[in-house]
Amino acid sequence: MSLNRNKITIVGAGNVGASCASWIIERNLADVVLLDIPETKNMPKGKALDMLQMSPISNTHCKIIGTTNYELTASSDICVITAGVPRKPGMSREDLVATNQGIVQTVVKNLTQYSPQTILIIVTNPLDSMCYVALKASNFPKNRVIGQAGVLDSARMRTFISQELGISVENIHASVIGGHGDEMVPLIRYSTICGLPLSHFLSKEKINEIVDRTRKGGSELVNLLGISAWYAPGAAAGFMVEAILKDKKIILPCSAFLEGEYGLSNLYFGVLGILGNHGLEKIIDIPLNEEEQQLLKKSAGLIQETMKSLK
Repeated sequence: MSLNRNKITIVGAGNVGASCASWIIERNLADVVLLDIPETKNMPKGKALDMLQMSPISNTHCKIIGTTNYELTASSDICVITAGVPRKPGMSREDLVATNQGIVQTVVKNLTQYSPQTILIIVTNPLDSMCYVALKASNFPKNRVIGQAGVLDSARMRTFISQELGISVENIHASVIGGHGDEMVPLIRYSTICGLPLSHFLSKEKINEIVDRTRKGGSELVNLLGISAWYAPGAAAGFMVEAILKDKKIILPCSAFLEGEYGLSNLYFGVLGILGNHGLEKIIDIPLNEEEQQLLKKSAGLIQETMKSLK
């Protein structure tokens, strides 16, 4: 692999991990190590080789290797963790906790052994609880353990608004905080189209429909696909990687460890934050009205309930 490019490790060579790797490679962002468990044998090598063969077509120069050996992840700038049991129809996020906790703990300990200065981006569900597991397992400062959730949730909301109005997604800005999935809190007051409020374009009833569909966006795809989505989640994680590598100082919604912000402490929760070279460099504390505060408290309560399942 190149000595003069950034290095990204993605743990979990399944659909989300491979989609994230492809997104990074196609944009010439960094060299990539795609890692999976030994039981998958040559699968990560095969996917890496397949992606590498896109290079002449997409005119990219980054390298990618597939492996089951953590030694090859050494000195990674960022590690994206997608490994875990996927959510299946009828499966609650709480059902995922016990198995995925063990997986995340093992992955984090192996990664940090070889890349003690890396930044961790967690994608494994239930997202907010797994971020907490990763923080404790790594003993990293909180700015270097971040969860990918809000970028995906906001993208879904922007997509639904665009479909409804026939307006480009580039003109649409949506703010989603709170837990990932059913616990999310779409902030309608802070969502705009070309600077104008959503209410200028949509009725209250239609906005509520879009909010409800956004909140259930993951479940909708599980019911259609029989498994969790992967293209948009992979792209969302890749977008966060790009923001950090390029030191963009861009404000994005992501899961962060709170210590008093929004009146919450000792849990991961979706907030707006500034992403740059040091990871999550600052949390943006947004003023909320009474209705938004009630939704936030409900969301935090659901996350705290899930966290009770952690061992």
